[in-house]
Amino acid sequence: MIPMIVLATGNQNKVREFREILADFPVRIASLGDFPKIPEALEDGATFEENAYKKALHTAKILGLPAIADDSGLCVDALGGEPGIFSARYAGEGATDDDNCRKLLRELAETANRKAHFACAISIAVPSGPALTYEAVCEGEILREKRGASGFGYDPLFWFPALGKSFAELTPEEKNRVSHRGKALVELRQEIDKVIKWLGQRLAEEKPPKPDHHQFTDDWSER
Repeated sequence: MIPMIVLATGNQNKVREFREILADFPVRIASLGDFPKIPEALEDGATFEENAYKKALHTAKILGLPAIADDSGLCVDALGGEPGIFSARYAGEGATDDDNCRKLLRELAETANRKAHFACAISIAVPSGPALTYEAVCEGEILREKRGASGFGYDPLFWFPALGKSFAELTPEEKNRVSHRGKALVELRQEIDKVIKWLGQRLAEEKPPKPDHHQFTDDWSER
């Protein structure tokens, strides 16, 4: 039986990247789009790793299924590592990608040091708590204006010197190969057999109770 792992994100760009990178492995990737009534996890951790774990465990506990989550963001040297874990809401709650990019350009307007890196932590959790973590970074620089029409988030402003392109100018294949999320997922891929075995052992040993779905409109207990 092919194991199911729920990808704990509503970001369809992330869902696509995860599915592309793990496409040829014996894992069924579901997403929060398959379980639309789940309340959002509270992302109040101090690091990418803490927030990834919180999201994965939150989803695993509610569904009674193993879950995978990532937390990632842009860390700019001249800003002391900001926006960091606040990357998605750098310009405030409900900010769009354009809002965040505009704020970043304003903050760096007079700054010569444009060095930055993307960071990513991926956590795979089972309902009772144990988890595996994979982390990676991608070094680059912040441009003075947007370049490229692909990608999302800060991709149009993130210059990747090794390929001479912004992240928004990379093909999906190029980005999956060099990005922070792509590199973390490559580490996961290299251990996929171990991960599947670990999941099987944890679920068999712990036998978590059937989750209570009565608080939600949908009942997933038979899925």
